[in-house]
Amino acid sequence: MRIEDIKFEQKASQRIYNNYMKRIQKTTASLSKMDQNDIYMEFNSHIFEAIQHKNETNELDSLLDSIEKLGSPEEVLKPLIADKKLEQATKTFNPVHVFKALALNFTNGISYIIFSVLYLFLFGFVFLIFAKILNPSQVGLYMQKESFSVFVLGIMTPEDQIKNQAYEALGQLFIPVMLSLTLFSYFIITLLLKLKNSINQKSSL
Repeated sequence: MRIEDIKFEQKASQRIYNNYMKRIQKTTASLSKMDQNDIYMEFNSHIFEAIQHKNETNELDSLLDSIEKLGSPEEVLKPLIADKKLEQATKTFNPVHVFKALALNFTNGISYIIFSVLYLFLFGFVFLIFAKILNPSQVGLYMQKESFSVFVLGIMTPEDQIKNQAYEALGQLFIPVMLSLTLFSYFIITLLLKLKNSINQKSSL
């Protein structure tokens, strides 16, 4: 959808308007195209209405007044972008969107810090998968022979394996199991994040 920019009579007014709208585009660049257009149109319409009702004030003063009332896009749009990004992330389950959303919401409460830690914890599983590929004899799920209890999930040298009478329990199944656990955990955590976001939206109504 083509959004018609406002045309001004004075070059100074046009330049100020263009710069302000470019700041809005830059600030909302991480959002979907639809959300970018919605925000752009909303700001554009506010400025247009202000210019139409300028009364006795000249064009430039009216534009500056409207921009001052709208505020700095970088500050005014920060909470809106955080909400929109979180909504986009929980709809798509895209890891890139998820991490961007958490980065934007990191200061919005302890719950988002907890979610960030949970996602970072998943990187440990991914690390173990690659470590198992590179060093299969020293990476795995190690259990003690006598007690059958989990002793180490991770890296264990052959010397420590002998010393602690530990053996690798999963063998060739380690990578499929860790991969399945990572994907399942990611799905569950993202569902919880989606639930958290829906609760926040309902409470703000």
